[in-house]
Amino acid sequence: MTDRKEIFNDINKIVIKIGTSSITKQDCDSTKENCSIDPPFLESIAAQVSELRRRGKEVIVVSSGAIGVGLYELGIAPKPREIPIRQAAAAVGQSILMQYWSEAFSKFGIKVAQILLTYDFYSDRVSYLNLRNSISTLLEYGVVPIINENDCTCTNEIDAIFGDNDRLSAMVASKIDADLLIILSDIDGLFDKNPKTHDDAKLISLVEKITPEIESYGGDPTSFKGVGGMRTKIKAAKICSMAACHVLITNSKINEVLLKVLSGEEIGTLFLAERHIKKNRARWIILARASGTVRVDAGAKAAVLGKNSLLSAGVVGVEGSFDRGDVVKLECEGRVFAKGITDYTSEELIKVKGAHTDEIEGILGYSNYSNVIKKENIGILEELS
Repeated sequence: MTDRKEIFNDINKIVIKIGTSSITKQDCDSTKENCSIDPPFLESIAAQVSELRRRGKEVIVVSSGAIGVGLYELGIAPKPREIPIRQAAAAVGQSILMQYWSEAFSKFGIKVAQILLTYDFYSDRVSYLNLRNSISTLLEYGVVPIINENDCTCTNEIDAIFGDNDRLSAMVASKIDADLLIILSDIDGLFDKNPKTHDDAKLISLVEKITPEIESYGGDPTSFKGVGGMRTKIKAAKICSMAACHVLITNSKINEVLLKVLSGEEIGTLFLAERHIKKNRARWIILARASGTVRVDAGAKAAVLGKNSLLSAGVVGVEGSFDRGDVVKLECEGRVFAKGITDYTSEELIKVKGAHTDEIEGILGYSNYSNVIKKENIGILEELS
């Protein structure tokens, strides 16, 4: 049996993700998206973070709720699908949300800093490094970073409507080398069945490896009706796992939940991280947004998995439009198995696909590199989608 107390004993850097349903009052409407903020809950979180900091822990908060609070403030009906309305609500709600967080932490003598991010932000390595440096500096000065998606500029409809920051929190945790991501929600953890519709549903206390069976507990990806909203949380756990970051999903309404988690109490679902840690560069490549797809044959796939570069001879197809230096997916027989930084544009690759390296110059009139993707610019992955 896994000893949580022993695992958490070495935890130093913690990311805490708090969902909209957790930071808003319990008497809000049934959608839980048109709600006012619950100050006592925020103060409780601030008190626990203060205690964790006293114990020498570094804490970063990822807070949802801006859209919901904005809708409430503007008197707009919940669940609007129009992106401009949600963006406007986020712009209004974000400042209110930060005001409440600032007031909650100030009672414990702690300053907070707002950081707004988009998923595209992570696709630029320089920006990614700047983020790490900014968070590190804030922590050194005793400031608690409070991160949220920049919903008022988000243009991805699915992320804008259904994201709720699960993926964002995992990206942050993985990129700042956090040891633990705690996801606080209105559910107790991962169940083998939907506990809202099955009385015999059982809580899964420990997940050592995310298997297809475990993923199935997240629900149908096309229905948006996962088991307790677990599909995006399982995705988050997969992202963190490859970065050697454990994930704990539990109910935010448990009294002093953060302190109980760190003391090793058996609450929620613990997803153990992989023991093998990917290097920062490979991790960045894997998590970056891909601009296109390069389809390769089985021989090229074997070469890449064997830590070799991708050559043009192994390319059988190109999808999307991308430039040199962009991140692309590598696909074989319909399955994405890696990502890499390409040294050729999509137009160039279409022309030289299947050609041997010494034929490239004759086809293009020039030759950029002998490799389509250098081995050091490839990150091997298990499909995250």
